[in-house]
Amino acid sequence: MNLDSPLLMASITKLFTTTCILILREQGQLSLDDKVTSFFDNNTLSGIHKYKGKEHSSKLTISSLLFQTSGLPDAFTESKNSLKKRVLCEDIHINFDEVISLTKQMKPHFAPNTMKRAHYADVNFDILGEIIEAITNSSLEDVYKSLIYEPLGLVKTYLPKSEHDFVPDIFYKGNVISRPNFIKSCRASGGGISTARELMIFIKAFFGGNLFKKDVFHQLEKYNKLQTSMYPIQYGGGYMRIPLNGLSSLYMGKGELIGHSGSTGSFAFYFPDSDLFLVGDLNQLANPALPIRLAMQLAISNQLS
Repeated sequence: MNLDSPLLMASITKLFTTTCILILREQGQLSLDDKVTSFFDNNTLSGIHKYKGKEHSSKLTISSLLFQTSGLPDAFTESKNSLKKRVLCEDIHINFDEVISLTKQMKPHFAPNTMKRAHYADVNFDILGEIIEAITNSSLEDVYKSLIYEPLGLVKTYLPKSEHDFVPDIFYKGNVISRPNFIKSCRASGGGISTARELMIFIKAFFGGNLFKKDVFHQLEKYNKLQTSMYPIQYGGGYMRIPLNGLSSLYMGKGELIGHSGSTGSFAFYFPDSDLFLVGDLNQLANPALPIRLAMQLAISNQLS
């Protein structure tokens, strides 16, 4: 691989979805307090959040999804027949309605916006993608293009949607697997393709105020710890935070990394203490913690050097 080789962004795509939400907010087309159910017909999300016998679906807001505080379960990693287990065996295509149906069959982890609780779930961003399309009356691919690709001059970044769109292969341990149909299913939560060069341009623009006003970060910097399996990651308004001064780094670092990683080994982080940007791809589905550990090591090494 080189700087211009296609790489699967996986969950870094969530930063693109976050960007669209923040731009539409600036344009006055949505509020983070908007009820999620107002963008769908009555049946679509009814029953998606039933916790301890109470229906909470109508309490979900755009903020609940963006901050991963909805409490909704993650169909990709949870349950005995999780999507991840199925994807390791075959290239499946799953549409939005099927994702919602799977989520309804699972139990939420807490009531929406419970204090100091967050749970990482792809469905939060799948729903945000549908909201973006409903507001703009355009496909998510076209919205990404008009709000992000064209302003930044990105020509090798895209959401694959046709059989002619290239989707990179993925490594699972020592095996190469091809999953184009599933990647095309992920869209707003993890379906983007880019290159290291263009991902660097994007992450600098995301945190640099070139896509939306930087002053929104004072609202987004409300971090909650994610589920134990994702330690030490915290989540803010549409992006991850990795503290460098805790047990996970043996207290060797200071400051934080902010940005996102992907389950296939991709990463795009900003290290404010050194004004350092880190992007890359390890292409390994078997261990999602690898890009987090690498980014932490790079940041701490930069501090110590």
